[in-house]
Amino acid sequence: MISLANLTNTHRPKKKIQRVGRGVGSGRGKTCTRGHKGDKSRSGYKRHAGREGGQLPLHRKLPTRGFTRGLFFQESLAINLSLIEKLFENGEVVNFESLRKKGIAPRELPGGIKILGMGELKKKVTIEANHYSETAKAKLEKSGIKFSEITRK
Repeated sequence: MISLANLTNTHRPKKKIQRVGRGVGSGRGKTCTRGHKGDKSRSGYKRHAGREGGQLPLHRKLPTRGFTRGLFFQESLAINLSLIEKLFENGEVVNFESLRKKGIAPRELPGGIKILGMGELKKKVTIEANHYSETAKAKLEKSGIKFSEITRK
């Protein structure tokens, strides 16, 4: 019977733990590889990233230039035509609700759904999405598949 007591790790080799402070004969005794005196030799010491001890930190010396799209970026769910071909049957509607039922859409995304043009779509489905790539639009129009662009509130 398997229990928590007799589980073993079969995936990663066991790391050899460096045991310090076990006498001078071990080679890691006395100061335990920490050196003499100073903050770093004390217990409870934490190194703070970017802190330079009174000197102006590098991240404050560097100029701030450019533009970031972070304030305006909206994450969207990208789906290829090949995935729609694999998951949906003839006559079905591809929208957020149907993708959620199939387990593809994890949650409501602010950018909505974007259809990408990789693969071929031969099944006659109706697609309701927020965005379409140029290649996806061309392939859908060529194969005569109904698609509509929905806007988000």
